[in-house]
Amino acid sequence: MTEIKRYFLELSYDGTKYHGWQAQPNAVTVQEMLDKALSTILRQSIETVGCGRTDAGVHASQFFAHFDGPADLEHKSSFLTGLNALLPFDIAISKVHAVENDAHARFDATKRSYQYHVHFNKNPFKHGYSWLLRDIPDVSAMNAAAAIIMEYTDFSCFSKSNTQVFTNNCKITNAQWSTTNEGLVFHISADRFLRNMVRAIVGTLLLAGNNTLNESQLRDIIESKNRSKAGTSVPACGLYLTEIIYPYL
Repeated sequence: MTEIKRYFLELSYDGTKYHGWQAQPNAVTVQEMLDKALSTILRQSIETVGCGRTDAGVHASQFFAHFDGPADLEHKSSFLTGLNALLPFDIAISKVHAVENDAHARFDATKRSYQYHVHFNKNPFKHGYSWLLRDIPDVSAMNAAAAIIMEYTDFSCFSKSNTQVFTNNCKITNAQWSTTNEGLVFHISADRFLRNMVRAIVGTLLLAGNNTLNESQLRDIIESKNRSKAGTSVPACGLYLTEIIYPYL
């Protein structure tokens, strides 16, 4: 009998053409493409489990998924080469890690990080990968607002409605804006994220940056736990999942 091992695949993808990570009927997703490629190269049905969900159009510079397959795959360079050859150009596997058989890509992650990119001048090479803003916001005001958000743990006001999660509590360990040559990048890290949370936070912080939201109003929004009170979700094109941390990788 063939020995079965659990593996983590480390991958990245351009989410422009995909309806998010998670496989679903009547929509092309990253998970669907990966499962098909793995099933083809291993000649058996493979179902991966991802480290989380990304929405339609969201990108990932680092993402992990686990699956069970034959032993010694991590030592076979032909496996990684063949798998990448079967995948479309906008999905790339960088590493395969052999892990313990009870390791879990989603539940074992201890930290997740995202970036949101905005730019201010029309640039065809940023289209689909950053959000074009007309007005330059006040970065100091947005960072002051981000610091307030870090004081809280219940982020119901930034979560998509009717999601089936056990808790809306998250521990944010970093939330700040930085300046680039052509725009701004928002950096945020937490132990977990709710659906649509980062895009809703960015939309709310931009209100602070445009001087239409003060500290007291922001606290009222968070404490209301009401999604309709917070800012609009910004477009998916500027959002990147950038880092996943595990205690054993």
